[in-house]
Formats: sequence, structure tokens, C-alpha cells
Amino acid sequence: MTTTEVSTIKIPRHVAIIMDGNGRWAQMRGKRRTSGHKAGAEAVRAAVEFARKKGIESLTLFAFSSENWKRPEQEVSVLMELFMTVLKREVKKLHKYNVRLRIIGDKSAFGERLQKQMQEAEALTAGNTALNLNIAANYGGHWDITQAARKLAEQVAAGQLTPQQVTEEQLAKQLELADQPVPDLLIRTGGEHRISNFLLWQLAYAEFYFSKVLWPDFDDREFAAAIADFSCRERRFGLTSEQLQQAILDTDVTSGD
Repeated sequence: MTTTEVSTIKIPRHVAIIMDGNGRWAQMRGKRRTSGHKAGAEAVRAAVEFARKKGIESLTLFAFSSENWKRPEQEVSVLMELFMTVLKREVKKLHKYNVRLRIIGDKSAFGERLQKQMQEAEALTAGNTALNLNIAANYGGHWDITQAARKLAEQVAAGQLTPQQVTEEQLAKQLELADQPVPDLLIRTGGEHRISNFLLWQLAYAEFYFSKVLWPDFDDREFAAAIADFSCRERRFGLTSEQLQQAILDTDVTSGD
């Protein structure tokens, strides 16, 4: 494929992913659901590397929703331990590759040890610029909008704002990820066609891509297919979706070194 053809590919600035299908992936293999979450953690590593190499500015992953606390206690416990293990194992590598990590959501519900790990990981990577990696943990879109509205109400009560100054723009500034571009592509794996209370405000104008692939099987080729589909919706320039997908796989913005 020529340089001109590659230049027609539109890479999204911000990709959000609902990583669905870990439990079903494990059940299909006769394993416990928790083994699916561990396999899913490996898919996260691959997705982060892909996004960094392709020049995506922000990648937001829905790791643990506020509704996930309703799952069996043992599964929640394993998820928390896995979160801590992966965070400890991966943060230095993220820092090495200039990736900035941010945890979004109501972190007060987590144990003190995990909260401390989150704070340390965010502090270590705060100055990095290659990729914004946002992990949504104990996050819900309703919670996000509510906490933003509460902040504005406090400002009005303190006399810092008048009610007439409460606008969409003011509310948006109080939301999680307000300092990053809004997602232009949402990917959901696992075959479901819903957004499950994820980034409700921020996804207002995003393109949606639903994949039947279960999250542990979501590899570079699947990620490239999602971006090729996104690029085709924006501008195809006579190329087929297969040509765009292959060009995305062949083109890295940054090296792996």
C-alpha cells in the first residue's frame, strides 16, 4: 500500500473499550470465570501496546463498573487481587514506554492498599505523553454526571457561580477525563449491543463498534478491524475495509523500543 493510501486512514484520537466476555471465554473452555479475567489482563497489555504504536492519544478501558460489586463475592475478591497484581507488575513498563496512567471512578470504595497503589502509579506516570491510559474502576456514567453536578452546586452555594452560569460547558469541565478529547470510537467486545452506563455524557457523538469476539481473544487484528471500520465511516477514499485494516497493522507511529 502506498504512503498516500496509508495517509487516508483516520486514526481515532480517543478509543473507549467495554471489555466484555471474560467469563464466557472461561466457561467455553471449562474453566472458572476468574481464569477468564486473568486472560483478559493479557489482552489489555496487547491493546495498550497497539494503541501506543498507532498514535492513539487516549485509551479508556472499562475494567470494573459500579454494578460489578453485585457479582459473587469470590469473583469480586479475585478481580481486586488481579487489579493490584497487574497494577504493580505493569506500572514500571507503562512508565518506560511513556504511558500516563489514570484511574477514573469512585476510588473511595476500594481498600486503602489498592487506593495507595493507584495514587503511586498515577504519580509515577503523570508526566508521560505517548498515551493516556484511563482505567475505569468502580465507574458509572450516572455517578460521573452526579458528581459533576454536585461540584457545580457547591460552587453556586459558595457564590462562585450563579445558577445562570451553569451550562453544558461548565458541567463537562467537572466530568472525569475533562482534560482529554472525548472518545470518537467506542468498542464493545462479546457481542452485546449496549453501553452499560459507561461514559454516558462523553460518548454522545462517538462511533460505536460492536465485536462478537470475546475480550481475551481481542488481538491486534481485531483492534485494526475496528479502526478500519471507523475510518471507512469517516472517509474511505476508494479503499476496501480490508486494505485499511492491513495498512493499520503495517503502520506504527512509535517504535517498540
